Amino acid sequence: MSFNPHMLMTTRQGGVSLAPFGTFNLGDHVGDDPTAVAVNRKILEKQIDVRPVFLKQVHGTHCIQIDASTPDGLQADACVTTDPSVACVMMVADCLPVLLWNESGTAVGAAHAGWRGLVGDGREDVLEATVDRLGGLSKAGEPLYSRLGACIGFDYFEVGLEVATHFSAAFKREVVGSAGSKWRIDLAGAAQRRLLDLGVIAASDHRGEMLRGCTVLNENMYFSHRRDAKRWGTTGRMAACIWL
Repeated sequence: MSFNPHMLMTTRQGGVSLAPFGTFNLGDHVGDDPTAVAVNRKILEKQIDVRPVFLKQVHGTHCIQIDASTPDGLQADACVTTDPSVACVMMVADCLPVLLWNESGTAVGAAHAGWRGLVGDGREDVLEATVDRLGGLSKAGEPLYSRLGACIGFDYFEVGLEVATHFSAAFKREVVGSAGSKWRIDLAGAAQRRLLDLGVIAASDHRGEMLRGCTVLNENMYFSHRRDAKRWGTTGRMAACIWL
């Protein structure tokens, strides 16, 4: 693997937001002070030294191509770019961020892979859409690579029958029944299998660092909608970023 992209996943530490968004909330749609969110986003931009492009994520499958002229707030759950002046960014607080790139280093991408995005809309899923778009910016047959960020762990992702039924139609091995008519979903495992099916290589020797682990379990490090919304009604958002 000749190209090593820049990648980073933020934690909940290092910003200016007050509780329950303490302190590095990057989501502008969760009820935080807009001024604090703007400051936090500027902190991130200074850290990565390119402009992070923030999307309006809706748990869909739409993937767009971004560049220096792309405004924040476009509706999509994945993006790709060939522009070294911007970063592809996915905001998460339990859903899985997936970062992707091609071997020659001409394009990178990011996807927001919650259960809805992984199941898809009947035509394609969010990973397929991103891989297709990234492949279109790459040489024919060029290898694509992926890296996963932190998300809700299998032990904490309990769902009801309706979600389990939808998810198991695509990922039977990643849904396990549990007591009390509840099921558990292996979000990261499902994404890894889907990426393998799409021919994407899991990067295991990347010299950069991407945070992993369970968002629910690691309260000091991660925001978690499932954990925090029960107490506060809301929570902040972390960001997974990739850039050339």
